[in-house]
Amino acid sequence: MAHKTIQKNIYDFHTHTFFSDGENSPVELARFAAASGYKCIGITDHASYSNIDELIESVSKDCKLISKYWDIMAIPGIEITNVPAESIDEMAKYAKEKGARLVIAHGESIVEKVEKGTNLNAVSSKYIDILAHPGFLTPKEAAIAAKNDIYIELTKRAGHCLTNGIVAKIGRDADVKFLVNSDAHNADNLFYENWQEKIALAAGLTKEQVDNILTINSKNFLKKLGY
Repeated sequence: MAHKTIQKNIYDFHTHTFFSDGENSPVELARFAAASGYKCIGITDHASYSNIDELIESVSKDCKLISKYWDIMAIPGIEITNVPAESIDEMAKYAKEKGARLVIAHGESIVEKVEKGTNLNAVSSKYIDILAHPGFLTPKEAAIAAKNDIYIELTKRAGHCLTNGIVAKIGRDADVKFLVNSDAHNADNLFYENWQEKIALAAGLTKEQVDNILTINSKNFLKKLGY
């Protein structure tokens, strides 16, 4: 990992490890995150019924190790990815029953062929915590997310980030709660040099709104998860 200026007190709820398409083990990614100023990291590898059980069991072990020995909270979760849209609620419920503390829905990014209806089914599920990179978020989807206390992601991930502006505009009009996540797939994808703030500002949010996202929203989200 190349040397970069450290950003302090980072809460990043969406990352990937070698349990899906990332490069590092959960504990290794968390080590880099802790050294980069992170206070909290969500380990949320791509999942479906094919791997939920094993994934949660394995990642939970590393998250306990990380949180015990280092000054960083590690949350075991999953990102439900490219599954039939109508199966999302049932699958998210199953994941929570199996011990996932955080369940993300892989939203309708414009750079992937995600099934139409994924966003709507995700924000309609009480078992989904975050809708990630939702692409062309609609006012209806945003309103339901706000009503159901489902957080909407602004993302650092290349490609997925192309619609951050419209996501911010539509979401703000509906009074949704935002989080700024890295969707990191390796250590170099993690946040540094105030990139969380830059991403949210570039999406068209005000400095005050961004400050609230990075402080109040992050801490309230942890409370929602039971931390």
